[in-house]
Amino acid sequence: MRKLLHAILLGLLGAGIVHIIVLLLVPEFSERDAWSRLAMASDLYKMTRLDAEAGGAPVVKSVDPLFYAAACRFDLTDGMVRVKAPGNVPFWSISVYDRSGYNVYSFNDHGTTAGLLDSVVLTPAQMIEVRKDLPEELQGAIFVEAPIDEGIFVIRAFVPDDSWKPTVSRFLDQGSCELQDF
Repeated sequence: MRKLLHAILLGLLGAGIVHIIVLLLVPEFSERDAWSRLAMASDLYKMTRLDAEAGGAPVVKSVDPLFYAAACRFDLTDGMVRVKAPGNVPFWSISVYDRSGYNVYSFNDHGTTAGLLDSVVLTPAQMIEVRKDLPEELQGAIFVEAPIDEGIFVIRAFVPDDSWKPTVSRFLDQGSCELQDF
């Protein structure tokens, strides 16, 4: 009887370990990750609204209805990427993710001059080249040095009440994600 109980407990422990490993590996093998969904919705270097306010079904369902979001896929092997959005909103935040969805860098409007969104994502090698002769138009930009090739840039903007919806929507709709070659 002891041997049977020992075998059952050992089997349950092994099954639990295998179950946990499978759950942790699901994102690595998933074909419906954020990169794939954005690839179906738009091309590289194109700002794409993630919320339903843009019309149609949302690309990614937001857990917070008080935030609107937009994303842009990029490939740093083509060159550095500059993300800008005109105007001011109550609050915005930026996250840079690698292709697998791991957060590489985040910041918000409180870490910028005058709260304006102007950021450049580049590799360490590209950063060395830019530092040699920084272009005038990049003087106020926030540089995100990311050791990745492909990634996603996500902008989230706070909508405190209905009166802010048009302003926040315009902020995201007029945002740009452009390949820069210096």
